[in-house]
Amino acid sequence: MTGSAFEVVSEQMTGPLIYGFSEDAVGAAKVLADFAKTNDKLVLRGGAYAGKALDVNAVKQLASIPSKEVLLAQLCGLLKSPISRTAVVLGALATKKGEAA
Repeated sequence: MTGSAFEVVSEQMTGPLIYGFSEDAVGAAKVLADFAKTNDKLVLRGGAYAGKALDVNAVKQLASIPSKEVLLAQLCGLLKSPISRTAVVLGALATKKGEAA
């Protein structure tokens, strides 16, 4: 472990352990946290992300982050919202102007 990205958690890695590795840290944290909820034999102790040690609460917070697809959909919704509201207001003004003529 010396010289690797996991050196920061070397003190936590003692005893009988199961390691999980993934390019998608959020996905891996979700899988492990969900499995730990239904299996009392699996106890989350910590993790590492971007060269930093994570305690069990940080791993659970990482697991609670929505997926990339959900975040992109939320971002699109936020970007679309002002445009939609502007269109509704302009439509109402056009209708009102048509009624006045």
